[in-house]
Amino acid sequence: MDIGAMSRGPGQAGARRGTARAIAAVVLTAGLAGAGTLVTTTEPAQAATTGETVLSVGTASLSVGTALSVSTPSETGVNCRRVKCVALTFDDGPGRYTDALLRSLAAYRARATFFVVGQNVAAYPGIVRRTHAAGHEIGSHTWSHPDLTKMPAASVRAQFARTDRAIKAAIGIRPKLVRPPYGAFNATVRLQARRPVIMWSVDTLDWRYRDSAKVARKAIRSVRPGSVILFHDIHPSTVRAIPKVLKSLSKRGYRFVTVSQLFGGKPPRVVYSRG
Repeated sequence: MDIGAMSRGPGQAGARRGTARAIAAVVLTAGLAGAGTLVTTTEPAQAATTGETVLSVGTASLSVGTALSVSTPSETGVNCRRVKCVALTFDDGPGRYTDALLRSLAAYRARATFFVVGQNVAAYPGIVRRTHAAGHEIGSHTWSHPDLTKMPAASVRAQFARTDRAIKAAIGIRPKLVRPPYGAFNATVRLQARRPVIMWSVDTLDWRYRDSAKVARKAIRSVRPGSVILFHDIHPSTVRAIPKVLKSLSKRGYRFVTVSQLFGGKPPRVVYSRG
């Protein structure tokens, strides 16, 4: 079944912003070319609690537990240190509109990352296979789209494990990335994920607007090199917005890459702040 009704809501949005504001910062500013410059703006209490360093790439902030390799040549040969890259990400599918989205992406030779819900993977395994075969990245968005911060560790682990099994049954591999529903995470979620936890730097608010023109305008106006843009492919208005986004950003010289490609194929343990 589709998880559209569970997508997001005002209460969850406020909780996510509160989590984002709690993150300390060591800023890595990545320009259009070359490496960035480190500028320390840490909040000692948070740094001491998490033991992690927070970096910013383009407009995105991330919490890193391992060495960061940003924008080196990926498996497709795209070097995001030399060209403008953007990662389009789609949550809550697969669903009845995903195939139309895949056709739009193919028309621009665009790659994207799909954070899929396990129940929907079980319902539409063929769509997941087609998505993977087209060169897109598949990440986990849990089995049933709960707020993981309200669950015990064993239940969080089960949400990821069950989704892993469904994805592996569909495409033969376990997802390397996860995104928690509602963007809600805590130390337990990071620990149980056991892989990069990916958020976003541009929220199109497509779940709220349900208006293709507004969604496209939000994405186009907000993007910067290194942006990770959040969409939901369960909404037809979002799928209708994508051709305009692809056309506009292509004209501005952007390359559309997966999240892993944005990090040269080696994403660190990551938590993006939401912007």
